[in-house]
Amino acid sequence: MTIDEGYIKYKSYWTKAPVPYAAVTDELDTWRRPLLAAGLIGHYEELGIGYGNISIRCGEPGQFLISGTQTGHIENTDKTHYSLVTSYNTHANIVCSVGPVQASSEAMTHAAIYGLDSNIGAIVHGHSHVLWQSLLNRLPTTGADVAYGTPQMADEFRRLYRDTAFRETGLAVMAGHEEGILSFGTTIEDATNKILNLFESQTGA
Repeated sequence: MTIDEGYIKYKSYWTKAPVPYAAVTDELDTWRRPLLAAGLIGHYEELGIGYGNISIRCGEPGQFLISGTQTGHIENTDKTHYSLVTSYNTHANIVCSVGPVQASSEAMTHAAIYGLDSNIGAIVHGHSHVLWQSLLNRLPTTGADVAYGTPQMADEFRRLYRDTAFRETGLAVMAGHEEGILSFGTTIEDATNKILNLFESQTGA
């Protein structure tokens, strides 16, 4: 298995400070726990790299709270493990964030998806070899030559939203990001349950 994961590929302008809207991180942790229990968020021990992330629209228009980079190994997260993305430019490959940790390496992808529709309220990006292998090119799927966390991946999700069932289902597979599965929903409960229900249907868990 070749894992391209955990490394920030965008230009990160990060202000280290207490995370704004800290109380909202309790809701994120609540819905992160079943994802962690299912192994959709976690840590590759052999590589020393965390995977999976979760976010919720919060603050001013275009802003969102997202789990910090390399927090996949943490069992119970709190306000010290999240960052507020305050602005971004997908074409210039720039993400600005405020918090005690830098925003997830997938923040660029989350930003692009929030930009698709103001009704998208939360996003989950998980990893599952079983789901990835069984649903590749069955669910809306990003191009195999497109890496995570890049402007090209942002463009791919725009394409999927325009041309596939991604708009209706809120579910997609990332072909160029091994094991990567993504869901969105109107709420964090909605986004989480979409990917958990998919996991249960495919694994019998």
